[in-house]
Amino acid sequence: MKLLKVKTARFAQVVEKCGKPQVYTLWQKPSTDRHLQAQIKNNRLMTIQKSESGTDFGIVGFKERKDARYLVFPKSLKRFTDKRIVGIDWALVRE
Repeated sequence: MKLLKVKTARFAQVVEKCGKPQVYTLWQKPSTDRHLQAQIKNNRLMTIQKSESGTDFGIVGFKERKDARYLVFPKSLKRFTDKRIVGIDWALVRE
């Protein structure tokens, strides 16, 4: 059994503090996507990935993974850096 040594935050808290996110789709290499690089620099990007149990969790910043999804927030996510974002509610994501 692997225990996490990382603090967690609820997705609803993040949405409350930073606004409703939009799903960001990668259409080109991340290094050449200027809009994506600007969002990373401004700490507005969250990477959503699946855990071993199959539940979604998020981390602030860009982590290039095969099954990852990316959310762009209207405000900075700096206060949630180094936290694992749990309880992803896709109903809170803007289309």
